[in-house]
Formats: sequence, C-alpha cells, structure tokens
Amino acid sequence: MQKPDRFHHFESISELNRFLQVPEPRHPLVSVIPDHTNFYALRPREAVVYRFGFYTISCKQLKGQLKYGRGHYDFSGGSLLFTAPNQLISTGPDAVVDEGWALFIHPDLLYGTPLAKRMQDYHFFHYEVNEALHVSDEEKALLKDCIDKIDRECRLGTDKHTQRLLVTNIELLLNYCDRFYDRQFYTRAKVNADVIQRFEQLLKAYFAEETLIDKGLPNVSYFADQLHLSPNYLADLLQRFTGKTTIEHIHLEMIDRAKDLLWGSPETVSEIAYRLGFEHPSHFARVFRAKTGHSPTSYRQLN
Repeated sequence: MQKPDRFHHFESISELNRFLQVPEPRHPLVSVIPDHTNFYALRPREAVVYRFGFYTISCKQLKGQLKYGRGHYDFSGGSLLFTAPNQLISTGPDAVVDEGWALFIHPDLLYGTPLAKRMQDYHFFHYEVNEALHVSDEEKALLKDCIDKIDRECRLGTDKHTQRLLVTNIELLLNYCDRFYDRQFYTRAKVNADVIQRFEQLLKAYFAEETLIDKGLPNVSYFADQLHLSPNYLADLLQRFTGKTTIEHIHLEMIDRAKDLLWGSPETVSEIAYRLGFEHPSHFARVFRAKTGHSPTSYRQLN
C-alpha cells in the first residue's frame, strides 16, 4: 500500500471546522457540516490519512476512491459512512465530494446519558467502508430532517435542555440508520446468502485440516479476513440470517468434528482436544458439555 503523504489528527470538532474553513461550531461538542461544503476540497492532491477524536456520520456522494480499514470503496451514489473515535480513514488523490452533509459528535456530549452506553450497540460505527449504508432518496430526506433538527438546536444557544434535546435527536438519527441497515441486509439477500455459504465452506475446510494442533481454534477475525468483511458486519449478517453468532457457528462445527472423532477414533479425549486446536483438554470438555449436555467421555460411551 502506498504510504500516505499527509496525516491529520483532529482531537476537537473546532479543529476540524477550522481545517474545513467553516464557521466555529455553535456547540463545542457537536457540529453539522451542510451539503454545500466540499469535505476534501481544501486538501492537496495527495494521499491523506485522517483520524478524528469523535464520532462522524457523513452522507456523501463521492467520485474517486476512499480507503477505510482494509478495504476500498468506489462510491457511485449517496452513502452513509460512520467512524468511531480514533479510527483511521484515508483518501486517494482523486477523491472529490460532490454533495452531502456531515455530523460530528464528541463523546463528551453523551457523557452521563443512556445513549453513551448504547453507542456500542450501533455496530455500523465499526464496519468497513465497503459495508457503507446505501439510502434511497426517501430515506435520505428523512435522515436530513433529523440533521436539520440537530442543526437548529445547536443554533438556539445552550441552556439546561440543550444536551437532552441534542442527544434525543441524535439517537433518533442512529435508530433510523439501524433500521436502514437491517433493510439493507435483507434487500441484498442473494449476496448475503452467498457470503453465508462461503463462510460455511471455510468453516468446514478449517476443521478438516490436520494442522489444528498448530493453528488452534479459528477466531471471528480469521473468517472476516477471508471474506473481506469486518468482524462486526459478519457477526450481524450471521445473526440476522441464521440466528447464531459467529462464535456459535465455530463451536457447532467443532462439536460435529468432535463427535466424529469420539465415535470413530481410538484417540483419547485429551488427544482429540489437542487435535481440535484446544490448548487445554478441560476447556474442550467444558465447551462440549455446554453444547451437548454430555462430557466427551460420557458421549463416547453412548455409542
């Protein structure tokens, strides 16, 4: 990967507004950047990496390539991109924003509110850019209405009601985004079904290998990397379409392989545990009992 020419870190929203040459935010902990601001227009034509000390939500129509995490995304329409504090996002030299708004939310705004604890439930802040949220014109208009309410509240000045009203409107926006992401999972059912099938093939192939003693049990990141997805997106996809988490799928495949070995192999339970990638046979026994209701030894005696 080409090394970036510039690195910009913005700890405060005011710093970013000054960089964009837009007015200081009316509220120090939240800022709305309107449609007409070209987010990347002020930077030189070179590879640039950005890191923000706050949440960002942007509805952009871009030309050119953007890199976020491990993947690239070529924007051809309006999409929503989310970043959590201190994530890295980089642009190629040809990235230009045609239109779109942006919302910046400092974590301090949410301090002491129920939303602060709920932010971890909005997994889309940790998706890759090729898992961006694509919205219809109607959905885009609904989100823009939420943004306008947040912007108006910022312009009213600060009083004892400001934080509660801002947080309420931000939560409404996030809940709509959550709904639209759910919709996107199901409207892309064929693509998602293919991903699930590839995941299951990778899972079976992993446990069919004879190198588990050296490699150990697979983790979520391994399969996400193989499928070019973020771990959170893969987890959400599997949960929605199968009702099981990624870890549950891994354990179920391991249990099926363990059953075959317990019934068809003369190896001891400890040897089977090591063969399946467990460092400690006692850990294998606990997982096996939790999934089957039997210890490995008692299950073998059922045959």
